[in-house]
Amino acid sequence: MEAIKKQATKLREQVAKQQQAILRQLGHLGHESVMVDEAELEIHQRLQELYMSTRAAKHFQRDIVRGVEGYISTSKKQVEIARKLVDNCYKYGSEIQNGPSTLPKVAVEFGTSHAAMEDQREIMLGVLGSQVCEPLRASIHGAPLEDARHLTHSYDRMRQEFESQATEVIRRQSKFREASTESLAKLKNAETRLSELKSSVLVLGKEATDAMLSVEEEQQQISFQKLLTMLAGRC
Repeated sequence: MEAIKKQATKLREQVAKQQQAILRQLGHLGHESVMVDEAELEIHQRLQELYMSTRAAKHFQRDIVRGVEGYISTSKKQVEIARKLVDNCYKYGSEIQNGPSTLPKVAVEFGTSHAAMEDQREIMLGVLGSQVCEPLRASIHGAPLEDARHLTHSYDRMRQEFESQATEVIRRQSKFREASTESLAKLKNAETRLSELKSSVLVLGKEATDAMLSVEEEQQQISFQKLLTMLAGRC
């Protein structure tokens, strides 16, 4: 599945580059009205980079959560085994406490020290769950990421609409000399719509870029902080 997603992303990037090349070429051929601004082309490329970056960060966060959850699950089993050993030490020490041997006393001390160790381990596991897994899950499934992606998809759809409208304008412009009054009116309407789309694409692109930049920064910060938390807990 991951390989299919990567292939789809690669294909989308290739198509986008081809579309950009075509639009640039049209500008050289005298169709300046259908040209996408360089600023918009930069936004388009930047959004592609941000989409890839935030997706990779999301997958990394998911890997961290899965790894920590596995660590917590395994550690809880170890705690359970250690607690049983502690109970056995206490039991032996209490039953044989009046004998001449020092072993019962050592067993109790061993149990006491290990009980304290397991208490600390349980605290650490709780911290990993509440301060690492939960915040990362919130980041993975949070509204900011979904909203930013929604804006990016809306931008992509509007950009495709612009490209379709540009094709329509070029088609009508190519028949300009033999056009009737009605055809000229349709050309004018098509050019007006194209101009509106051109402005809207730029505005929406900037909005989507700002949203994705904010998400990217948040992902980087929270992932870094949670790695430090795990390091402090010696996970």
